[in-house]
Amino acid sequence: MKDRLTALALDAGAAIMPHFRQGTEAATKADGSPVTVADQAAETIILAGLAASFPGVPVVAEEAVAAGHVPQTDGRFFLVDPLDGTREFISGRGDFTVNIALIEDGVPVAGIVYAPARDVLYYGDRHGAASAGLHDGKAGPWAPIHVRPVPEAGATVIASRSHRTPETDAFIGRYQVSELVSVGSSLKFCEVACGRADLYPRLGRTMEWDTAAADAVLRAAGGCVLTLDGAPLRYGKRNQASDVDFANPWFVATAGLPILGADAPAPSPRSHEDRTA
Repeated sequence: MKDRLTALALDAGAAIMPHFRQGTEAATKADGSPVTVADQAAETIILAGLAASFPGVPVVAEEAVAAGHVPQTDGRFFLVDPLDGTREFISGRGDFTVNIALIEDGVPVAGIVYAPARDVLYYGDRHGAASAGLHDGKAGPWAPIHVRPVPEAGATVIASRSHRTPETDAFIGRYQVSELVSVGSSLKFCEVACGRADLYPRLGRTMEWDTAAADAVLRAAGGCVLTLDGAPLRYGKRNQASDVDFANPWFVATAGLPILGADAPAPSPRSHEDRTA
């Protein structure tokens, strides 16, 4: 699993990077979010690779869903975001990632996150979490990663660069914070998983493909991703009364800090315009 997902992520990243270097224009999808030819090229590679390596396992992929192709899912399926952080990508910033996750019974049990502009990979499964750099286009030695104990001086909190909300800022205000860092895409989870940050609250719109792979990495590194009522974030959410299929509620990714103020208001359905990064 690890070797195959890594190879697919690297292939997708190789398709993305020429568009990043040369610059690319974005189109607007029906939900208001941006998409580029790089998103589509990367997703095509990943879908073909998963079909060949894991025949019969359904794949829920962001651009395919946007085009109306939504497979039936049961207990086991893949979630794919071929290019998370499209706004970062379009702006020429390197905080964008390729994300592939395997879901079993609502839990992300394996996930790869690849940041091609940063030449770094993160992987997590039931055996633990690790990161690796790239050497000659291949993943270098994998090194274990783990969350850190929260420093007594205060937490390092990480937040979205492009999608900070007033609710997120109010939530952060409940904690003793020593540093507030802004990062794009699913790299926010990975910063917590590597012990460089302690808390990532997301009181704003996300979809399951935005979070699943990095959630797998963080859980494998000893952290957790919780909804505001303290329950683990679940995947494969269909037929939701208050939102579309695969939409996430607000959540907090944490190295161990409790959720303060669990009586925060529940999110209301929002447009997809405030979804990623």
